[in-house]
Amino acid sequence: MTKSFDLLVVGDANPDVVVGPLRGPLRFGQREQLVEHGGLVLGGSAAIMACGAARLGLRVAFAGRVGDDPAGAFVRAALAGRGVDVGFLVTDPDLPTPLTTVVTAGDGDRAILTAPGCLTATGPEDVPRGLLAASRHVHAASFFLMPRLAPSLAGLFALAHDLGATTSLDTNDDPAGRWDRELLDPVLKVTDVLLPNAAEACALAGEPEPVLAAAFLAGQGPTVVVKDGADGALACVATRLTRVPATPADPVDTVGAGDSFDAGFVAARLRGLDLPASLAVAAACGSLSTRAHGGTAAQPTWDEATAAARHTSSDPNTSHSRGTSQDPSTPDTWSRT
Repeated sequence: MTKSFDLLVVGDANPDVVVGPLRGPLRFGQREQLVEHGGLVLGGSAAIMACGAARLGLRVAFAGRVGDDPAGAFVRAALAGRGVDVGFLVTDPDLPTPLTTVVTAGDGDRAILTAPGCLTATGPEDVPRGLLAASRHVHAASFFLMPRLAPSLAGLFALAHDLGATTSLDTNDDPAGRWDRELLDPVLKVTDVLLPNAAEACALAGEPEPVLAAAFLAGQGPTVVVKDGADGALACVATRLTRVPATPADPVDTVGAGDSFDAGFVAARLRGLDLPASLAVAAACGSLSTRAHGGTAAQPTWDEATAAARHTSSDPNTSHSRGTSQDPSTPDTWSRT
């Protein structure tokens, strides 16, 4: 059956006001602090991932909500301008578009302040069955920011499987700090790829370091792909561990790099690349996206990403392990495609 979309992305879309880097602590008491850069850009983990995937050549649709306000119009135009189909992006008649302020620090860290707006109203009705049926792969992001959708996501992913699609999830951070496994575990059983960063993986698994966390989470069902910053990335399928190095970069802004990584991994797998090659492309996409301010301005094309991945893998000064396995019989699979 021919699918209209390679990828359906479900989740958050909002304007980001990105300011920084802040040289020192954030001060209250009505103190004014100056920073070098400020910008109004498209934000939201799901929106940045969707734009990255479209930039890599995928046919991408977006499902979620924005408000009936100028911020919502900005988001809709920004997504469409980057080649994402917004025909299923709902305009909420009552609640405002989410808004985020990102304060970056000189060491690459950042503080994120979000007013969730209509994100709290996003629900399963915003992801129609026909759209799932029209998509090869379904990716959801910002799980803990969507209290109405989160309990229904396992059902949506199971339906996507029934309709022939693969699934992936990037939970992102949990502002409440609960990392509710009772809520998440049913989703993991129908998630083909889980895409946390190292800190998120450790919090989700209750483990002190990323390899242990990835192995634990892989035991719940999904392939676990962990973004590990300067240490590159690792993936765990059952007991098989694969690592790739980071793509060298001199970052201008790391906002959205993890979402661009997600886009690269999904695009590579949908194009038929094996797990190590897909990890290398994903790492390249994450690094290359840091070349400019904001999450989408420097996202690479497919040719740029694959060239960077090949360069990193052939660099004799870069140490890496491709396909290191505790169980060589474990298959490298991408289910339902």
